[in-house]
Order: sequence, then structure tokens, then C-alpha cells
Amino acid sequence: MTDLAQLWGNDVQVGTTGDLAVVSGSVFGQQRVLRRLLTNPGDYIWHLDYGAGLGQFVGQTAAQSQIRSVIRSQIFKENSVAPTPEPVIDVQVGADGTVYVHVRYVDAFNGATQVLSFSVNS
Repeated sequence: MTDLAQLWGNDVQVGTTGDLAVVSGSVFGQQRVLRRLLTNPGDYIWHLDYGAGLGQFVGQTAAQSQIRSVIRSQIFKENSVAPTPEPVIDVQVGADGTVYVHVRYVDAFNGATQVLSFSVNS
């Protein structure tokens, strides 16, 4: 599958020929996982239950295990994430409320290990 090359929070990328860039394979899967984790439930009007809404935990006293549980419940909804071995999810909450996430999973289509590291803050 292919999709537009657009990493969360950035502009759509331009390809080498001046057209819109597209991605496929592992990058396609990473974009989808990241979009799902950062989208708030209810924001995607065609699928109101889509998204983990990790931004809701910024500045909250939510337990790291709760955030990890939300990530785990959403990540398996993406076809690109292999169910086994299970993803390794590490969550840290900084003193300023910033949520730091590190996810390691296996791409279901090519078997390669994928790593996503990002932070969510206000």
C-alpha cells in the first residue's frame, strides 16, 4: 500500500519530480501507527472511535501503565503491526508533564523490527 508522505505535525512532502511524495512499506506503517496514537477519539468524523488520544495525558498524573495500556489497545488495530512478538512499549512522563514514548514492533508485512520514538507535550 501507499500513502502520502506526511509525518504527524509536518507538511506533506514533495517528491523528486515536484509531485506529492508517497511512501509505502515500513514507513507507511509507521505513519499509520503514529497517526493512530496521536489522534484524539472523536476527531476523525468518519470513525469516531479511531485514535488513542495520547495528548490527553499531557500534564496529567496518569500512570505510565495506563498510557502503555492505551497504546497496546490501539497499536494492534493497525495491519502493519505483527501480533507476535508483542510490541515493546516504554513510556516515561517528564517532570513538566511531557509524555515520552518508545515503541518497538515487528512489521507484519516484511518482518523487520520498527522503532518509533516520540514525545507528546502541550
